[in-house]
Amino acid sequence: MTAQIDGWLREILRCPVCTGELIDGTAPDGAAELQCAGDCEQPGQRRGYPIENGIPVMLADEARVFTV
Repeated sequence: MTAQIDGWLREILRCPVCTGELIDGTAPDGAAELQCAGDCEQPGQRRGYPIENGIPVMLADEARVFTV
């Protein structure tokens, strides 16, 4: 789903909150997003960053916070 993001950029992107690795994910509405691969700030909490027009929105205020 996030294939439109260039590979070199995809490799260096990290969560701006926890600096963790980001993986491909899907938001509840079915849209593609990048998600923290591990806990972000609290145990079991993660963030999902939306992808708009092929550009990941890496703003903590725009992220979807969810639990696993």
